[in-house]
Amino acid sequence: MAGTAFATGVLAVTATLALGLAAVGGASVTAQRTAAAADAAALAAADTASGAVPSADDPCVVAERVAAAAGASLTECSVDGLVATVQVRAAYAGLAAVSRARAGPPDGT
Repeated sequence: MAGTAFATGVLAVTATLALGLAAVGGASVTAQRTAAAADAAALAAADTASGAVPSADDPCVVAERVAAAAGASLTECSVDGLVATVQVRAAYAGLAAVSRARAGPPDGT
């Protein structure tokens, strides 16, 4: 009888740890995907602003499409000359992952 109670306790602790690790892993993946979406959106906006990627749309519209394709939503976008700064948001289990990115030519050029 004592062995059964011990085994049940070990299984309960193991299951709880597994669920916790799965939640942390999912949140980590979402944070990385959000960062990648922000990077891609900023690069798209900067490339559109510089003319490297020809588009009739505003650079922020292009950034919004790129962020949406990556599963995130664009919450902020600004283009100053050839430099684009964006912020994107994605959700995981009711929590928001937010990431910012900046793209453009190197400083001093």
